[in-house]
Amino acid sequence: MKITRIHAWRKNLALTRPYSIAGYTFSDVENVFLEIELENGITGIGAASPAEEVVGESCEMSFRNLTSPFFEQMTGRDIRHFRQLISEAATAFPNLPGTQAAFDIALHDAFGKYLGIPVVEFYGQKIRQLPTSVTLGILSLEDTLATAGEYRKLGFKVLKIKTGEDPEQDIERLRALSLHYKKQFTIRVDANQGYSLGQLQQVLAATESIGIELTEQPLAAGRETELLSLSEVQRRRLAADESLKDERAALRLSQLPQPFGIFNIKLMKCGGIVPALEIATIARHAGIDLFWGCNDESIVSITAALHAAFACPHTRYLDLDGSFDLAEDIVSGGFVMENGCLRIAGGPGLGVVRR
Repeated sequence: MKITRIHAWRKNLALTRPYSIAGYTFSDVENVFLEIELENGITGIGAASPAEEVVGESCEMSFRNLTSPFFEQMTGRDIRHFRQLISEAATAFPNLPGTQAAFDIALHDAFGKYLGIPVVEFYGQKIRQLPTSVTLGILSLEDTLATAGEYRKLGFKVLKIKTGEDPEQDIERLRALSLHYKKQFTIRVDANQGYSLGQLQQVLAATESIGIELTEQPLAAGRETELLSLSEVQRRRLAADESLKDERAALRLSQLPQPFGIFNIKLMKCGGIVPALEIATIARHAGIDLFWGCNDESIVSITAALHAAFACPHTRYLDLDGSFDLAEDIVSGGFVMENGCLRIAGGPGLGVVRR
């Protein structure tokens, strides 16, 4: 079954509310979309929303690559060879995970529809549903408590709190959340590389009684060896994010002693479902748990990440809230969210429907 058309476009998607993380404030997000059409009329859709400050690729770069002659010459190729096509794109566009991810996801969607099964069933579904965290940016204490209350009313039970600008204020916010909501929330922390080792130790000690579930990327990428001064118990609750961009990093971080006990896999960091599952395999053999994350992304790529996550038996954590704060999207469906838990909606491919 041959590919007859490949079409890419850009779309700026407004956020329902701006948010801040250590060093950045966002009020909207640009996504790049890619549609692949087969000769029988089946279409597959992919999307990319790379974080330029992390991977060095912008949406403009992704769009330019996806409209290049390389992808134009993919017409006429057979969708049954989708893994080979993904490999060729990775070779042609190394270290450009947004470009790779959009193509990878669109091919998976088209191939799943061609087979008539969900992508997760092609790889073997291991998990049916898991709770996802929702993210609170760096807010005032009052706004942190108020926003948490809004999420509680919506049924969410896991919060990820952005920190990393002021350890004292971070401690105050985390303690206040725990005290105000008691055991109503599981709390995760994402420092976005904002701490020094001393500040991390300060925050860990001050919040030990709270029972923080995990702390994501506390130190800047490249400073992983400093984490080895922490106890193994503490390191088991640390998640690699910016330190984990690809399979090579996964191999390095899997060596003993391990600085992280958790890998945060993002399709926009590694380049799509195929490399994500390769990272997941490395983690499984190293005894490292999986935490699937995202940027501000369309339902398209969030759903793709969910399919990959549920194909891995050692997936423990989800942070796939990247489409919740979008004021608009180009698709619906893909997943179902009930009481803060995500499950795949079903349907062939990714199960998303163009609006």
